[in-house]
Amino acid sequence: MAASEKGRAKTEQAVSKTAQTAGRATGNEKLIAKGRAAQAAGKARETKEPLKDTGPH
Repeated sequence: MAASEKGRAKTEQAVSKTAQTAGRATGNEKLIAKGRAAQAAGKARETKEPLKDTGPH
């Protein structure tokens, strides 16, 4: 996994946690959903990158 992609995945996950926490604190369901979506994107990016490295040579 490229360092920049790993950083981007971790950033997406951190932003998602912040958004979810803020959404829960304010009762904003849209913000909670946005946080969950960002978390899923970060996890998908983190999972995808090692798979690219193990592709056919």
